[in-house]
Amino acid sequence: MTNANVARLATQDKALNQKSLTLMGVFGPSEDLSALMRLPSGRVRKVTRGTRLPSGRVVGIDANGVLLEKNGTTHRLAIPGS
Repeated sequence: MTNANVARLATQDKALNQKSLTLMGVFGPSEDLSALMRLPSGRVRKVTRGTRLPSGRVVGIDANGVLLEKNGTTHRLAIPGS
């Protein structure tokens, strides 16, 4: 397979909303996962449970995504395209 074919198969057009918080990936040992988040500013930040973001506090990370809590409401942020 050529590099162009690999890139075409591995790329999703417009998968990321450039103006919102986006989960890029989850990594680490299952009992202590971390995540990479793309902030609306474009900056990428490593987060762990307890990290505070403008969109809320990270209350959990698992293989399905990140749980954020803000003002008593919890919501899940999943990896785009998953």
